[in-house]
Amino acid sequence: MFKSCAGLVALSSLLLSGAALAQEKIKVGVTATLEGTYTVLGEDGIRGHQTAINTLGKKVGDKEIEFIIASTDATPDSAVRAVRKLIEQDKVQILLSPLSGDEGIAVKNFAKTRPELTFVNAASGAQETTYVDPAPNFYRYNMDGAQWQVGLGKYAYETKGYRKIATVGDDYSFIYTQVFGLVLEFCGAGGQVTNRQWVPLGTKDFASVIAALPDDVDAIYLGLGGADAVNFLNQYQQAGGKAHLMGGSIMVDQTILSAKGNAKNALIGTIAASGQADTWEDAGWQKFVKAYQDAFPPNKRFPSPSLLATNYYNSTMALILGLRQVNGDLSNNQAKLKEALAKIELDAPNGKIKLDSNRQAIGTNFVTEVVDDGKGALFSKVVKVIPNVNQTLGYDPAAFSKIGLPSRTVPECKKY
Repeated sequence: MFKSCAGLVALSSLLLSGAALAQEKIKVGVTATLEGTYTVLGEDGIRGHQTAINTLGKKVGDKEIEFIIASTDATPDSAVRAVRKLIEQDKVQILLSPLSGDEGIAVKNFAKTRPELTFVNAASGAQETTYVDPAPNFYRYNMDGAQWQVGLGKYAYETKGYRKIATVGDDYSFIYTQVFGLVLEFCGAGGQVTNRQWVPLGTKDFASVIAALPDDVDAIYLGLGGADAVNFLNQYQQAGGKAHLMGGSIMVDQTILSAKGNAKNALIGTIAASGQADTWEDAGWQKFVKAYQDAFPPNKRFPSPSLLATNYYNSTMALILGLRQVNGDLSNNQAKLKEALAKIELDAPNGKIKLDSNRQAIGTNFVTEVVDDGKGALFSKVVKVIPNVNQTLGYDPAAFSKIGLPSRTVPECKKY
């Protein structure tokens, strides 16, 4: 009898000890597009996330962060399902999510139903996510798609001499936001956008799109990414396309510049804009590139981090630094953490980042041009660096709000 009681006491102590240890963990759910058209983007996002962990570690005081990864396919439903699963089954306390534009709007709206939790955007860039009715517990440390196009329109018009362009873009919120930023600046400088074509995410046959491209334009802007971008380039070359190209932020990116085959060579000379540039000589950027390269074998990564890797790195860094500032205190509906995250200013690899009153990033943008390094590898070369780009793109907030939200037809091609 005594031995039995002693055994129960020992077992109870062991269980209590295990429970105590479990409480010392801070559980964070991470989502990425590890299936579908944007798989390659999601995979590099996770590499950026892992690089941040390698650099900063997972300890917060006497606690350890446990990261749990869930897969999405770039659709809003898949993102919400993944987030729900992470909260309800895996019992995470914080979300690092999501990657893609429509996913971001959906997760922002879901965040409002769980005000006690903290949501840190991983990489999504639709304007609406933080500009329209933002969730007070949702923080985005990357710029949106329009901010990532700042400088491109003026460079195309003033330096390249382009006067008329056409656009081809994936038919969803992030690319609407990218084209929004491009059109505002290009048309504001005096240019014309004479044709806008939209294709479903996951399009495989671009024959009709290519056939419909106008001949009397100086350049074609491509707002495509992942498998869509590679498919278009292959078919455009096969069709004998010779127009100058301009690229969106996930078109001129290592996810495409490092793709197999020769289709990517059509991008040499392409001008683009993004939240980073491969050849930037800044010491912080070069340090991050080396950390990324050292973390994975050459055949398991890109020659340089993609924009998704950088976004996931910055988001992970912001969260870890925020947790350390409050010593992992998640009491009172994570109030201290939320306050810390709103005030953090990141000395990020791609420039300084701070949040505005909507918890949206103000950061640095880069105008770039695709070059061959002489060994067959393609990189985005820095043309211009533009600091302190805010979400209203330098417009007076009242004037900016009258333009309307990004869509297939907004903004109009005119000077606002």
